[in-house]
Amino acid sequence: MESNRLIAELAADPGHAALLVDVDGTLAPIVSRPEDAHVPDETRSLLRGLAARYALVACVSGRSSTDARRIVGVEELVYVGTHGLELAPGAAVWREQIARFGATVDWPPEWIEDKALSLSLHYRQSAEPEQARLALERVAEAAEEVGLHARFGRMLLEILPPVEADKGTAVRSLLEERGLTRALYAGDDTTDLDAFRALEGLELGICVALASSEAPAALIEAADIVLAGPDELAQLLRAL
Repeated sequence: MESNRLIAELAADPGHAALLVDVDGTLAPIVSRPEDAHVPDETRSLLRGLAARYALVACVSGRSSTDARRIVGVEELVYVGTHGLELAPGAAVWREQIARFGATVDWPPEWIEDKALSLSLHYRQSAEPEQARLALERVAEAAEEVGLHARFGRMLLEILPPVEADKGTAVRSLLEERGLTRALYAGDDTTDLDAFRALEGLELGICVALASSEAPAALIEAADIVLAGPDELAQLLRAL
């Protein structure tokens, strides 16, 4: 199979290759309450072993890097949070405006994830998800009106600063900093498409999508390898 060939080719020279992974829905199964997410112990053990062999093993997450590190629980990895905003020098100046906007949003406080550089408004726990989505569409419009950027993901709305930063810019920065041209990226949501595009033109770039009822069709279509969920990703990690 083509997927087996790609994995074997990457694993043949781990000292010159990178493994880059999303956290929620990729390493950690999706849960109703974001604070309850965790990476299984077996996957943590696999990641520690990979970090000792590969030139780079990194988590590129929508969460803050501090929160991603807590959930993954493997200190040997590199963590980049908030969809690459943590590496964008122009993002910090928007921190106060994002906080002011967040204070105006009428949303259950326990469903708001404040990442300092962005806000995530969740609605997975809503008893009426369609109505919640409509309400958040109005929030998104209000955010755009004051110069912020709004983006929907898996059962959430993100409010972001209008700067050029995404998972793709983070992946490019990580690879260029280390001079790596061989990499695998695994993710499960729309924002992971930016990371997929960052692998274009590499000597070897492998895009891995984790499929679900919520995964965007474009992500599946762009992937070299499609997996059913975090358990299957753990199997792939074992092959590396």
